[in-house]
Amino acid sequence: MENKKLYSVAATFDDPNKIMIAADKVSDAGYKKYDVNTPFPLHGMDDAMKLPPSKIGYFTITFGLTGTSLILFFIWWITSVDYPQVIGGKPFFGIPAFIPVTFEATVLLAAIGSALTLIIYFFKFPNNSHPLHDTEYMNAVSSDEYGIYIEAQDEKFDLEGVKSLFNSLGAKKIHEIYYEEEFLTQKFSLFDKKFIIGLVVIAIFTSFSAYMHLNKLLYITPFNWMVEQPKVSAQQASTFFADGFGMRTPAEGTVARGFIPYAFTGKPEEAGKYLSNPLEANERNIDLGKRKYLTFCSPCHGNYGNGESRLNGQFPNGPTLHSDKIVNWPDGQLYHVISEGQNVMPGYSKQATRDERWAIVLYVRTLQRAMNAKESDLK
Repeated sequence: MENKKLYSVAATFDDPNKIMIAADKVSDAGYKKYDVNTPFPLHGMDDAMKLPPSKIGYFTITFGLTGTSLILFFIWWITSVDYPQVIGGKPFFGIPAFIPVTFEATVLLAAIGSALTLIIYFFKFPNNSHPLHDTEYMNAVSSDEYGIYIEAQDEKFDLEGVKSLFNSLGAKKIHEIYYEEEFLTQKFSLFDKKFIIGLVVIAIFTSFSAYMHLNKLLYITPFNWMVEQPKVSAQQASTFFADGFGMRTPAEGTVARGFIPYAFTGKPEEAGKYLSNPLEANERNIDLGKRKYLTFCSPCHGNYGNGESRLNGQFPNGPTLHSDKIVNWPDGQLYHVISEGQNVMPGYSKQATRDERWAIVLYVRTLQRAMNAKESDLK
């Protein structure tokens, strides 16, 4: 071993309690460049080794905050600068709607960045060799023994002193571990020719495999069951029915489960005459009506129903809801217009449930009374 460079001196123990004591004693002796290897995690080993906090956390939070910043900037640019749109009266850059994708981008970049940092910066990728690999010491601690080693580069390292320390701790066996010649002479680089060729081969194989799976294998029985399903899609012809139509007219008189037919389609006066609000005018229902009003009605009619549209001329302004005409409408007629629409206003029976539309009626009445308050309302 005279011609080889010493990497470390290692000791193995056959008892987990002994390795805990050994780690504590080595740390107390002032050694810095040492490590412990065990076949399974030992609770309290971090404290025994007096390990400082890992530096990987700094990289993780840096990558995570970078992901947060990039995705928020990207969303802001798309929604506020490059392609702004008014959707349901929401602001262009509505943070709550984008929290999920922001969270995903933060975690994704933090995880990928941390993994790459470990592999490239800490583990010196593509160098995947280490003096401990394939040694008697590593074979032992990978099975049923517990080991500790001190590197020769430690400023307090003394060969005989380290051996004496391990013997005093009751080491089962002491190993001298040397560098391999190849490890000392070979210079590893991300741009190593063999490494680049390996990446190219892996990329070609992965691309070919993905192409074959996605374009060939999935269309071969029995893997094509998702593509060729025994069903009829919308507007698709059918060989089952004599007329060849796949889409069928519902049987006369049938009603979808949970659906209440609206009996006053095209009859606003009759709706006003026969319909009444089934909801109680309490705080809960008025709050529901307020939320739905601000979502569906306020973009055209304004937040207070005074016809001051929030669409900045992108759509015709809605009329004020405080005119004598609308104030004197029965609740049923107001409900009818919300459900069926009027003039350029579309109906909202698809966007809002029956109770939500009646809640909007309650909130409109609240706005009308607030904007035209009487002296008695202030008492």
